[in-house]
Formats: sequence, structure tokens, C-alpha cells
Amino acid sequence: MLARSFLLLIVTAGLTGCYQSPRKTVTTEDYHLHDVKLPNGKIIRVETMAKMADVMRGMMYRDSLAPDRGMLFYHGAPGEYPYWMYQVKIPLDIIWLDRNKLISEISPRTPPCPNDKSSECPKFGGSKQSLYVLELAAGEAQNNKLQLGDKIEF
Repeated sequence: MLARSFLLLIVTAGLTGCYQSPRKTVTTEDYHLHDVKLPNGKIIRVETMAKMADVMRGMMYRDSLAPDRGMLFYHGAPGEYPYWMYQVKIPLDIIWLDRNKLISEISPRTPPCPNDKSSECPKFGGSKQSLYVLELAAGEAQNNKLQLGDKIEF
């Protein structure tokens, strides 16, 4: 009787190990994305940039940005951080957030730099204290009715 119970336990454990629950396929990209929740509840999957080299590269050379994707920059300390669009190919909404993750500034539909000279690219925003900057596809700030003082969750 004990041997039969032990055998049943072994078979059950073996079969349980063979079961795979249905899951979404995970890609390497998923390991580098984080959720940001907008005030209306929409979730944006963002790449988080904290290293200086990554912050400086940002959205350079990219051909597109989906409406449910973005980039979140962490600056390490509150300060005034103007942004520019040097070698960025697509217009973006740039959103500055303070240490409490409240929107302090918005540059909607920010255009790419019109030429190849970095010294001639205009700078946008950065006139308010911020700790984070969120970049979204152009028009998403308006589509999601983002306003100064709104809280972004992440």
C-alpha cells in the first residue's frame, strides 16, 4: 500500500512538471520595458534611460514610435533639463515630471532638428525643475488629455 502511494506521488509529480500554462512569448525587448500609467489609465511600455550615454542617445535614429510605447529618462537629481531633437527622425511629445511624478512641462509635437548641425538645433522645455522626462509619440499627450499637474505612475 505504501509503495503504491509513493508510486502514485511520483507519477503525479512527473505529470505536473510536464504541464505548461499558456503564456505570452517573452522577448529580450520585454526585459528592458517598464509600465508607465497615464492619468486616464492607459499603460505605456517605456524604455528607461538612466545612464548618461543612454540619456544622450535617447530616440536618435529611430524611424517610428508606437502609440503605446515611449522612453522615460531619469536624471538622478532635480534640475532644469532642456531637450533637443538632434538626429531624431520623428516628432515627439516631451513631458517633464517633477520628483513627485507630476507633469511640470509639456512640449507637444516637438519637431526633429531641421538640419545636421547640432549647434543649430533648437532646445525645448527644461525651464521647470524636473527629475524625469517622458517621451511619447507625437500627439499622444493630446490624445490622452495630459495636463500640467497630472500624475504619471511608474
